[in-house]
Amino acid sequence: MNWIKTIGWLIQKEMRLEWRQKYALGGIILYVFSTIFIVHLSVLKVNVNVWNALYWIIVLFASINAIVKSFIQENSNRQLYYYTLTHPTAIILSKIIYNTLLLLIINVLTFFVFSLVAGNPVVDMPRFLIAIFLGSIGFGITFTFLSAIAAKAANAATLMAILSFPVILPILATLIELSFTAIRLQDTAVIGHNIQTLLAIDSILLALCFVLFPYLWRD
Repeated sequence: MNWIKTIGWLIQKEMRLEWRQKYALGGIILYVFSTIFIVHLSVLKVNVNVWNALYWIIVLFASINAIVKSFIQENSNRQLYYYTLTHPTAIILSKIIYNTLLLLIINVLTFFVFSLVAGNPVVDMPRFLIAIFLGSIGFGITFTFLSAIAAKAANAATLMAILSFPVILPILATLIELSFTAIRLQDTAVIGHNIQTLLAIDSILLALCFVLFPYLWRD
């Protein structure tokens, strides 16, 4: 119960910091809207394959911009203070939960705005929402942990983008395939396999976070 209260307190802290830095969240929303508007100006009618790819590209870069500051904004004195208060696992878990919820809101908002501008080719909405949910979890876990690694070095934003590229590719490829079945309603036999793959990747990444982050936090 004590851990639950601690994680809840840390999530509230993240929400307060986000509210104080509203310009960061506003910048992400502006990026999403401006990218979608550029797509609308460039392409009058978006092919369903292109629509699917563009959506996940927008989500990918919006996710990086949303989470890159997760640990970078924490200075060394604040990190030392957290270290004396609670276990590192509670810290990384609270950030993963908060970032996942943040990405889920951004990704759903992106979907609705993109659908208004470029049309909505999704046939099976529940299946597509499952892809958004699993994608938000995968991106949240991956980028949160990579943000913790990148925060220890200079040019953290650039380093995070470089580190995330090989890690995020399997998640992105599986998400595109899963969401494509929701658009085309084809190859339905691979849906269960795609969901299992995403859950397996998310579980492995989460386990690595729990194992490696305490050592990273002590550094």
